[in-house]
Amino acid sequence: MTVLDQQLLKSETKKFTFGYAPDHFILESGEKIGPVTLAYETYGKLDKKRTNAILVAHALSGDAHVARNQKENNNPGWWDNLIGPGKGIDTNKYFVICSNIIGGCMGSTGPSSINPQTGYEYGIDFPMISIGDMVNAQKLLIDNLGIEKLLTVIGGSMGGMQVLQWMIAYPERIRSSIPIATTMKHTPQQIAFNEAGRQAIIADPNWKKGQYYSSRVPAKGLAVARMIGHITYMSEISMSEKFGRRFKRRKEPYKFGAEFEVEGYLRYCGDNFVKRFDANSYLYLTKAIDYFNILNGKRLARIFKGLKAKVLVIAFKSDWLYPAHQSQEIVKACKLSGVDTTYCEIKSTYGHDAFLLEIEEEEHLIKHFLNTVTNGSNNGVEKPETDLHEN
Repeated sequence: MTVLDQQLLKSETKKFTFGYAPDHFILESGEKIGPVTLAYETYGKLDKKRTNAILVAHALSGDAHVARNQKENNNPGWWDNLIGPGKGIDTNKYFVICSNIIGGCMGSTGPSSINPQTGYEYGIDFPMISIGDMVNAQKLLIDNLGIEKLLTVIGGSMGGMQVLQWMIAYPERIRSSIPIATTMKHTPQQIAFNEAGRQAIIADPNWKKGQYYSSRVPAKGLAVARMIGHITYMSEISMSEKFGRRFKRRKEPYKFGAEFEVEGYLRYCGDNFVKRFDANSYLYLTKAIDYFNILNGKRLARIFKGLKAKVLVIAFKSDWLYPAHQSQEIVKACKLSGVDTTYCEIKSTYGHDAFLLEIEEEEHLIKHFLNTVTNGSNNGVEKPETDLHEN
């Protein structure tokens, strides 16, 4: 057993660094940065032929810790109910990789990292990044692990955008893909929500043009940005069921405190987010999402031309941030390009958050889809009896 094989048997956060001088890592903008570090975790065992690897791409505020590992059984990951022994993505069968994206703040190189040229944090001197840059960095990680072809790449929301980027940038490196609750490009409304969040951060006097690392962080601005984002993650039905118009227990006369339960919840989410996320990373990542556009003037029938991978597209009926019609557009582009594609729309009331919450339905779909990919079947995904419809 090689040193690499021994490393791949473990389930803990690792670091992969690349882009050393003089070449550095070239971004899609043409700018160079380096060295670049990606934090990543692995789960399960890579088989001898290295054909059972699954790459999980995380959403905006995610990280590499997608599931609990052997050393921290009390520390569940953000997709813990889906990934693990015997689960939808069964780590007894598959080798799962999840890396924190470039531009992030969970161990990978981003605005809060030290700029080797100055000895201080990059701040807004960090170059603009794209979804393509995130995927190009992931590809280097996969190369370093000695994996020629991924069994599948899967992700929701911004993670789904990375999946789509893999489909057009490295079609020969994937056997299948599962984009969930995502889009090929942002609409003006989707850009507008992100811009409102960015302006909340920039308007915070503690932001200081991104140079706040030695002083107070722009906590108020980042908290408001998260509150704006969180509103888009839920649905009207889920908010009504969870909060209604109920009041919290009043401790003071009415002014502008968090009197409604929904107000208290949003403030709680905002305050907690500040404890674990960097404001500059939020600016950079939301901008990367807004810039993402795999159409770029191409005809719909040409986007995925030549892609040999099987594709499973999953959407949620109550998702108004990335509504189902945007997923249907992905399916249309795949079908017109001759790609073997299955579309499933889950009847959920959770809104966009459903991709993290509707685990039972997703598990059913993903498990059967992976079986068809592994076994070479063309029968598609087994259709559940009630909660889905398939086009």
